[in-house]
Amino acid sequence: MPEGDTVHQTARRLHQALAGHTLTRSDLRVPKLATADLTGRTVLDVTPRGKHLLTRVEGGLTLHSHLRMDGAWRVFAVHERWRGGPAHQIRAILGTAERTAVGYRLPVLELLRTADEHRAVGHLGPDLLGPDWDPDGALRNLLAAPERPLGEALLDQRNLAGIGNIYKSELCFLLGVTPWLPVGELPTETADRLPGLAKKLLEANRDRPDRTTTGVPRPGRRLYVYGRAPRPCLRCGTPVRVAEQGDGSRQRPTYWCPACQTGPTP
Repeated sequence: MPEGDTVHQTARRLHQALAGHTLTRSDLRVPKLATADLTGRTVLDVTPRGKHLLTRVEGGLTLHSHLRMDGAWRVFAVHERWRGGPAHQIRAILGTAERTAVGYRLPVLELLRTADEHRAVGHLGPDLLGPDWDPDGALRNLLAAPERPLGEALLDQRNLAGIGNIYKSELCFLLGVTPWLPVGELPTETADRLPGLAKKLLEANRDRPDRTTTGVPRPGRRLYVYGRAPRPCLRCGTPVRVAEQGDGSRQRPTYWCPACQTGPTP
């Protein structure tokens, strides 16, 4: 599942493959970009911002994409067979003389003036893996709505950018509180720990092929609670529980240990 660490890895691969090279192929397969052609332009850089990707090309243009739940960018050598899904799922192709980047199942793809990038990412809070990271600002954002459940506040990219559903559950476990605890009821010491702990987790996984919050790389032991229901908690042995959290279409499966975490539950 793409979260801030995954997006940074994707940006690094795209930057290494495309930056400094001239596009010899440009195929943007969404209706509003059907006539757009970036062929002949040099890619300047690929920058992550939270869960967003900004591919900047000469001429003051930026291709903005977002992976959401199952989008992916794959990079291939010129004669390499593409792997990532059937052809009808391809939304973007950016090719150079040596590499081809193929975007599969991209729910968001738009071409912006680079000067207008704020239209796509200006609403985001401090990026946990970005140069604008501000732990005090992130905490202020989270505490601005004290009645809001912690899990929902963590997923709101306007508060801090980069946390997805996996890190939401894992952070709450490590803090010892349920995702349904109102942010305003967090003990002061716990609230103060939150921004630094979130950054530590994402930084630890920024270069890992397999995400882990436990520090154990073995399958089945990489995460404390996410995806583990009804198996035993790795810390205390109590069966992990799962329930939906959120409103309407934004509901997400949320995992917690009823023994290790205190606070309200569904």
